[in-house]
Amino acid sequence: MRTAEIARRTKETDITVKINLDESCEAVVDTGIGFLDHMLTAFARFAFISLSVKCKGDLNVDGHHTAEDVGIAIGDALLSAIGGKEGIRRMGFARIAMDEALAEATLDLSGRPFLVFRAMFTSPMIGDMDTQLFEEFFRALASHSLMTLHLTVPYGSNSHHMAEAMFKAFGKALAEAVSYDERIKGVMSTKGVL
Repeated sequence: MRTAEIARRTKETDITVKINLDESCEAVVDTGIGFLDHMLTAFARFAFISLSVKCKGDLNVDGHHTAEDVGIAIGDALLSAIGGKEGIRRMGFARIAMDEALAEATLDLSGRPFLVFRAMFTSPMIGDMDTQLFEEFFRALASHSLMTLHLTVPYGSNSHHMAEAMFKAFGKALAEAVSYDERIKGVMSTKGVL
């Protein structure tokens, strides 16, 4: 089983993340930011993974440290759970429509962290979450999982729909990338290493 448990404690946050890439159970998420909890639950569901996230952060300041550090911890957990990448497809792509909004996620578990984020949200807040924090979350996750990640929302007018489509697309793309293919011997690379 490809599992990992990560604990991250700083003066700003105290986080525990558990992940299982080979089991799909109900996500248990409590970050203190309701909308982020909703998005991580949707991500886990569409990625077909088990995910547990518990975070106590300095929300009296704002949500930035919580969102970024949760991204760091999930990224660390993904990197650990994925392991040596033998036999996995490595790359994934998904396009998700949610009502009027369209989101696309393309990722490569390449070992080269990079984020391209193109989304113009129509409101500054969704519930209790600043929409600027989505990019911070995904940048931290991509960096710590050593993933190249491109996320785009080419159109949409409802920020909730735009964000939810993005997280679901990310989940589906990750599910494809971590899935095994019996035709792959070793890692999916012409170099022979990732």
